[in-house]
Parts: sequence; C-alpha cells; structure tokens
Amino acid sequence: MQKTIPRVLLAGTNSNCGKTTVTCAILQALINRGLQVGACKCGPDYIDPMFHSRIIGAKSANLDLFFFQENTARYLLAKNGADCHISIIEGVMGFYDGISAVGTEASSYHLAQATDAPVVLVVNSAGASLSVLATIHGFLHLFPNNHIQGVILNQCFPTLYQRLAEAIHQQFGGRVKPLGYLPRLKDCQLESRHLGLVTAAEVENLKEKMQILAEQAEKTIDLDGLLTLAGHANALSYEPIVLPRFNEPIRVAVAKDRAFCFYYEDSLDLLRELGAELVSFSPLEDITLPANIHGLYLGGGYPELYAQKLSTNQSMLRSIAQALQQKLPCIAECGGFMYLTEAIGAYPMVGHLPGKSHDAGKLTRFGYVTLRAKKDCLICQAGEEIPGHEFHHWDSENTGHDFLATRPNGDAWDCVFANSHLYAGYPHFHFYANPDFATHFYQNCLKEKHRHD
Repeated sequence: MQKTIPRVLLAGTNSNCGKTTVTCAILQALINRGLQVGACKCGPDYIDPMFHSRIIGAKSANLDLFFFQENTARYLLAKNGADCHISIIEGVMGFYDGISAVGTEASSYHLAQATDAPVVLVVNSAGASLSVLATIHGFLHLFPNNHIQGVILNQCFPTLYQRLAEAIHQQFGGRVKPLGYLPRLKDCQLESRHLGLVTAAEVENLKEKMQILAEQAEKTIDLDGLLTLAGHANALSYEPIVLPRFNEPIRVAVAKDRAFCFYYEDSLDLLRELGAELVSFSPLEDITLPANIHGLYLGGGYPELYAQKLSTNQSMLRSIAQALQQKLPCIAECGGFMYLTEAIGAYPMVGHLPGKSHDAGKLTRFGYVTLRAKKDCLICQAGEEIPGHEFHHWDSENTGHDFLATRPNGDAWDCVFANSHLYAGYPHFHFYANPDFATHFYQNCLKEKHRHD
C-alpha cells in the first residue's frame, strides 16, 4: 500500500545541539499558520511527544526501530500523518548514533532510511564559522544515500548566516539547501526537565516561549522551503497492520495525572481499536477506582515527586489493593510498579508487592531490553518476547523474577512480577512492538468481565 505523507526528519549533529528547540519552533509556527501538523519522535522518549502535544498542540507519536519492525514504523507514520499537511519527525541523539557505539541500528539515520524521509540537519554554530561546513561535509559523506537535503543553523548570528548560506551553496552545489537559522534566544532555552512538574502557570510560560520561537521561525527559517521539501517526499509504502476486533467491549481504567503520565498514545489507541473503552482517573485526586472496570493500567511517571499526596489518599490505595486482591487484570510499568510496592521512600503505598522503592541516585539499568516471559501470565505465554526500555533513577528492593530482560550487549537479569492477572515491573513496552500482548490483556479483561456476570 502507498500513501502520500508529506514528511521531514529534523536530525541533530549530536545531543544538545538544539534540535528540540528548532523542532518546537517549526511546529508552533506551522500550527500558527493554520496547518494540520503531525509530530513524531525517534526513540522511546515520552517527554518530547508530550511536549509536542500538550504544550504545542501537535498530534505526536513515537517511531522506534528497536521496538518496531520497519513496516510498523511506516504504518504508524502513515496512520498518524494521514490528515496532516506535514509530519515533522524529531531525531534522537546524533543523526548516525544507534544502539551500539559503532552501529546505526535504531538511529535517526536508520529511521530516515526506513521511512524514506528527507532529512534536515540541525547544526549548532555557536563558536564556529567556516567549520560549520566541515561538519556538514562529514555528515553528507559518512554514508551514502543519507537523505540529508537541508540544514538549519542554531544559535547563529544573523550577519554570519548570510555568508554561511552562500558558502554552503558554493561548497555543496545544491546537494544540501540552507533553510535558515535560529539566533540565540536566551529567554527561550528549553531545559531538560520532568514534564510531570509542569504546573498551570508553567504551561502558560512555556506556551509564551513557543510563540516567541514561532515568531522567530517565521522570520529566519525557510518554512515554505521546508514544506516544499516535505511535499516532495516519495509516497510511503507499507503493509497495513490488521488487528482483531472484539465484538464485546471492556472498560480499562488508565491512571492519568501529574504522577502518572507516561503512555505511548499509539498503544492506548491499539487497545481502543481492539474494542476497549479507556477511562481516565487520578490516583492523586480521586477517592476510588472508576466503577465497572475490567482492567487497570498504571503507567510510568513521577510518583516519587508526589509520594506524600499519593500516600495520604488512603481510600484510593485501599480501592486499588482490594481490586488487585480480587485479581483485577493490571499492567503497572515503572512508576506504576513503584506505586504497587510497600513504599516509595518514607511514604506507604498500595503494598500489593513486596519491597520498598528508593532513590538510587543515578540511572539504573538504563536502556533497551528484550523481555522474555518465564511463565504464562496476563499479557503473554511463556517464551514470548517483546522489546522494552528502562529509564529510572529509583529502584526497588524486589523487582520481580518472572521475565528475563536482555540488553543488546548480552547483559541479562530477572525482573517483573507476573501472573494470570498482573504485569508489574520497571520495563516499559509498546503494544505495537507485539500486538499479541495487547490481545492477551484484552482477553483476560473479558474473563474478568464475565466473572462478574
């Protein structure tokens, strides 16, 4: 199947070169023009897609080639970009940086290849002039067919940009087009932060920053050139992913508030496509679980930042503990898993799982893993696998032993509490990485529904 999906991938020379700032400036500027804009993030990150959607208002998704087969990435890009004038894909790390130190697997380059997306390279020109051309030359020539067709300079002086743009034209003969720049905007730097900390006042502040960035992008970034480049992308070829459709609906409670905010929207959409009704609730504010539910999804987030308030909401703790004792099907990832342990720091939690959670003071077991079930459980059968990812500074005294997590380098460890009604552990996963896991969850929620008929 083929579909016309105007698209462009904004890649960085390295982390912290400013590609997120440039991406946000372009997204907001295009939305201000009244365009329907899609946003995608290369990699497993939750933060940037939430920023794209909640602060800017662009529909956002993750495209991760460790999680997905290439066809799945193309399908999700087509699915999410179907009604958009343009889809902006934000890269991860440096353009060629993949899972291993010397490989390109799951890199922005890999995604550009898989999705046949034109690439615009974001180069930080602070403290450099002609050396910028050497950087561009290196990226153009490291690997052939790299899709790099444009360049945007970040933190560039206006007078310097004009001379560099002319030099880029002369040096590369039109192979790569200068598409503008952003000057250093001191009050609009986007700091790496926990988005879960954003208050209503901070949201307004960030939205003001986005408008300043958008106004600057209109002045100094060639947005029309970017739209033209995206519009010339080849038709996207993919095979549709066909999901089963259950005739009988279920209701799944999904924890969504400042403490629990990490979900892949395509994962939630997959559950909806199977036939689930997703009911949002707040472990911080609500006193009990929603009524008449057949499943529970506790995503990741920042429960450690709201541990005292979570702990004092005794009625919610009792409601969840009772539901789990009665074997309500439940998926609990990372922060959701911590919430089910005996305590987070000094504050008692649900207590359904043994052990306490504590601040490890550093990233713990960070990175991609492949999860393999050691026994039949809520979401799969013994031996089945799904790619996953861990990113957490907190750890727990007992992290479970019902799955085996294996890193790409071969390191492995036991993790996750799993049984017929529970998946609870630090690793996150995406249902589109193995839709059978979602199907198993749905089927067990149906059993729970029938148990009460």
